Amino acid sequence: MADEDKLKPAHLAAARGLLAFIGASPTPYHAVAEAVRRLRDHNFQPLDEREDWSLRPGQGCYLVRGAGTLIALRVGTAPPSESGFVLVGAHTDSPGLRLKPTPDLEAAGYRQLGVQVYGSPLLSTWLDRDLSLAGRVSVAGGASHLVDFQQPICRIPSLAVHLNRGVNKNGLTLNAQDHLVPALGLSRPTDSPFAELVAERLGQAGTAEVTAGEILGFDLCLYDVQPGALGGLHDELLSASRLDNLVGCYSCLTALLDSAARRATQVCVLYDHEEVGSRTASGAQSRLLTSVLERAVAATGEASVQAVPRALARSLLVSVDMAHAVHPNYPEKHDKQHQPRLGAGPVVKVHANQSYATDGPAAAAFTEACQAAGFTPQRYVSRNDLPCGSTIGPVSAARTAIRTVDVGNPMLAMHSCREVAGTRDVSLMIAALTQLLSSGSRPDPAS
Repeated sequence: MADEDKLKPAHLAAARGLLAFIGASPTPYHAVAEAVRRLRDHNFQPLDEREDWSLRPGQGCYLVRGAGTLIALRVGTAPPSESGFVLVGAHTDSPGLRLKPTPDLEAAGYRQLGVQVYGSPLLSTWLDRDLSLAGRVSVAGGASHLVDFQQPICRIPSLAVHLNRGVNKNGLTLNAQDHLVPALGLSRPTDSPFAELVAERLGQAGTAEVTAGEILGFDLCLYDVQPGALGGLHDELLSASRLDNLVGCYSCLTALLDSAARRATQVCVLYDHEEVGSRTASGAQSRLLTSVLERAVAATGEASVQAVPRALARSLLVSVDMAHAVHPNYPEKHDKQHQPRLGAGPVVKVHANQSYATDGPAAAAFTEACQAAGFTPQRYVSRNDLPCGSTIGPVSAARTAIRTVDVGNPMLAMHSCREVAGTRDVSLMIAALTQLLSSGSRPDPAS
């Protein structure tokens, strides 16, 4: 292997840091809790949406909405109306399977759990995996607690090829209602209701002492317990669950923590519900980010009615989501001139019909940051005869009127229960975002 192809210690350290973050984040709620832990370690202080704010230059602060959305700020040394905001954003949720409100089922001697499909996962990849449950439990009195069973308590077994002879020729067809019901174990007359299992797990973890009757609601997700890992002959690949989009969350958060205070106010926004359209009170289609930016302007002492629009006009948002790498077995699925590769760096994503929010000046600003970090980004455009996915980018741009660029690290098997990305790309994305947050470079809004 040539020296220029070898992974540097910084590449491996960033990738291992990402895998640790993913391991601590089986659900959006755990991802936000882990982000809060890291922010507090860097002296960021919580903000309460219900209270008045007073912010000072250089201050680090954050707020959480709905347990799955987080906005963190480092206040700039200059007023926002003069220096604007530099924002990096991603989403905490991933497609998968989530429990129904009344999940207890029994069939053919098996104890099962009823699930809903969340977003658009590759359903077949959830079969024959060691699955656990984690999420948020809401109890009487208005409190919520995180829960994680941690061990492989669920499994969705495939139907044997002997009973589905045409599967390898005709492909696997799954009915989401009938064929994705996980087995919790063998059914027994002494089985307790599922809510009692949750209460027991909360007690075992020392999280809360509650009874099943006190559990009034929950948001629980299935997840694969297999840890993320480096792979490939030279550790150049990494595989894990929820790369889409915990890579973006980890990169945005790390870049913010690695940056120092500058003239512009730096913002990291991690949204929930992107995979289902963002149309929620804590998603990118809400007024949450706009409200926070407006309050940040006022909390720094600017009283002019023109201060907020002036600040937004001086701002730039980098929407960080994953990008489709060219697949070695399906190269025809990519435009011939736009074939991102694993390990070749972050990708600028462009779509003429604005499924991605990127325009020329925004792409130039991100490219300049990449070049300052020592590399040139790749480009992605979908084929004209294939529909294009979208991100928080266009939604946030429309909601805030902030110029936005859509970027992401290349990956394979997007929306699989276990995805693949490039080890080297993690540190490169962090470097580019750190450079952009530190430089505060933003294009002229008139350009």
